[in-house]
Amino acid sequence: MRLTRYLHALAAIALPISLIGCASTGTIIDRSERPMPTGVYYEVQRGDTLWRIAKLYEKDVDEIVKANRLPSATKIDVGQKLFIPGASENNTYATASNTRPFSGKFSWPVVGKVTSHFGEKNGLVKNKGINIEAREGSKVVAADSGVVSFIDENMKGLGKTIIIDHENGFSTVYAHNSSISVNVGQKIERNQVIAYVGKTGRAEKPYLHFQIRKGHEPINPFYYLP
Repeated sequence: MRLTRYLHALAAIALPISLIGCASTGTIIDRSERPMPTGVYYEVQRGDTLWRIAKLYEKDVDEIVKANRLPSATKIDVGQKLFIPGASENNTYATASNTRPFSGKFSWPVVGKVTSHFGEKNGLVKNKGINIEAREGSKVVAADSGVVSFIDENMKGLGKTIIIDHENGFSTVYAHNSSISVNVGQKIERNQVIAYVGKTGRAEKPYLHFQIRKGHEPINPFYYLP
């Protein structure tokens, strides 16, 4: 009789323990069966911009920035591997077929006087482009066709800034504008008005800071201006 009661007591204790074990095991299974995010990894090539990569994979720039925890959409490095969420190998990035041929020359972005040349020092800082003094409110035009890849209304030191990706390995930078008349992702034609000369940022007088970049490297604009 005592043995029977003892066995019943053991069974009563074992039942809730077995239920806890089942619940715990069920939780582990649920976690392991959560779908992993799908996508592909892309290795950044020279001349790439995040906007162009996003366009070719038909993804949103902010989605790629978030997936890769990038501090900025404007800075990616050659050789860096980016995870493109939701992409497949079927839409592999094709550099050669998606680049636009380069004419070899850019247009002047504004009419004015060059007051600081490429490589000149202002204190310890080298000029990565040229500064073109012009009347405040003068039209700033795109130096070549392309797509607006970046806009910042208050970029440190440069104020209202635009970057155009020319989809051929080159990009151009326009800074210290008083106002901007284009949007990120907008297609731009050569000599189209994109902004107006100002003195935003650290500019003490109205001028346009203009850069030409090959890949991520600034180059002397006078090599490419008429």
